[in-house]
Amino acid sequence: MPLPLPGASPLNNWYAASANRQLDCPPLQGAVEADVCIVGGGFTGVNTAIELAQRGLSVVLLEAGQIGWGASGRNGGQLIRGVGHGLDQFENQLGAEGVRALKLMGLEAVEMVRQRVAEFGIECDLTWGYADLANKPKHLDDFRAEREELQSLGYAYDMQVLEKNQVHQVVQSDVYAGAMTDMGSGHLHPLNLLLGEATVAQQLGARLHQHSRVERIDYGNKIQLHTASGRVTANQLVLACNAYLQDLQPQLSSKILPAGSYVIATEPLAPERARQLIPQHMALCDQRVALDYYRFSADHRLIFGGACHYSGRDPKDIAAYMRQKMLRVFPELTDLRIEYQWAGMIGIGANRLPQIGQLPEQTNVFYAQAYAGHGVNATHLAAKILGEAVSGQASQGFELFSQVPHMTFPGGKYLRTPLLALGMAWVQFKELF
Repeated sequence: MPLPLPGASPLNNWYAASANRQLDCPPLQGAVEADVCIVGGGFTGVNTAIELAQRGLSVVLLEAGQIGWGASGRNGGQLIRGVGHGLDQFENQLGAEGVRALKLMGLEAVEMVRQRVAEFGIECDLTWGYADLANKPKHLDDFRAEREELQSLGYAYDMQVLEKNQVHQVVQSDVYAGAMTDMGSGHLHPLNLLLGEATVAQQLGARLHQHSRVERIDYGNKIQLHTASGRVTANQLVLACNAYLQDLQPQLSSKILPAGSYVIATEPLAPERARQLIPQHMALCDQRVALDYYRFSADHRLIFGGACHYSGRDPKDIAAYMRQKMLRVFPELTDLRIEYQWAGMIGIGANRLPQIGQLPEQTNVFYAQAYAGHGVNATHLAAKILGEAVSGQASQGFELFSQVPHMTFPGGKYLRTPLLALGMAWVQFKELF
């Protein structure tokens, strides 16, 4: 659901300006019925609509703004292996085999995107190649351990750990202590991926409605959702709003913290200059809490994002703020013009694991949220899991994810954001040493 964010309009970011199709998804008018109603027109909602429509269920999807208005249409476009962070912490709840299954699902999630793009011929500039960047020498030990674990899980893609004197193989910058490449991860145009998937959902019979904010939900054996101009009656409900859920379902919104992330897109560079900066055309990401992530677009614009903010306040000038971060990595780009700037919210849970389940007191209501920066792939996994669970299929993923308890953030509606901002400031201070 939309929040009033400065610079956050879907019309002033590069993805919206370079969208390769327009959707016909008129606002909901009048009373309609469906087997399942989905709230939220991002990757989770649209792909859940595909999964359910493929199973023969009638689906209505309601989006408060435009399809892709939120994080799905504004993110950095990085498609990176894995879901969650530090999955071994869940061994007490899930057992060693359960944790192993989650790790395998995190690899499967990227393959889901690969298969969807190939199956439906979605044009979204999907490009393979990614590198984790080490901010400190100790990160190289972490990289080696992760590579060893991934190999033990059967990860078949090439991964190389690079020392500091080898970093220029992937990025022309002197600020990093090393890197780890991964040819099984990559990058894409996220909005074009989503618009292509929304078209697939419509072709399968799902009814998608933009500009149809849900104002009230009446729960029961039959669920009714009310918008300004219509009403949906459904047997089951899927809430797929993530950081934009707000007060629509307070029980769920209290378990995620919306965090601001910011992105700029430069003017196009000459192809040879772009190759000098990122020789293998990879997506790149460092290891800090308020991380930098960047890549080149298909038309050689530098897409540079990061600066995760928990304060609830956006920088006054996103372009100037992010330009400083870009120049720290690439000081030679002082001549480069910033042509687009935008902001958006990601949803983060306390344990950094995606939250997938159903409301305990209302078992015909399902949800998925809190992807903590891995949303492009994790949303596709969540949609598959929701498709299985909502349609009554046995689902190992749903069983595992729904077993993990998720903490309500302390401080209530008004204090949780400043409390977490204070805590994250302390974490970032410790990163300096």
